[in-house]
Amino acid sequence: MSYTGTVEHGMVKLPPGAVLPEGAKVRVEEIEPPQARNELTRRLREIAGQLETLPEDWAEQHDHYIHGTLKRAKP
Repeated sequence: MSYTGTVEHGMVKLPPGAVLPEGAKVRVEEIEPPQARNELTRRLREIAGQLETLPEDWAEQHDHYIHGTLKRAKP
């Protein structure tokens, strides 16, 4: 069982409904902000902004255009 809480006034506050038995041993680890993910998102948006023309079916058939797979059948 795992809960994510926040520190408020030096105490760990768990979400409503979080129940742990009295005397339970717990581990508290600080969660680092996802900096690498934010940087990757920023870089991908930068690249995407440079694309001027894409095929109309790009969203549905991106595997075909990126990897050369067969196009998917339309539903």
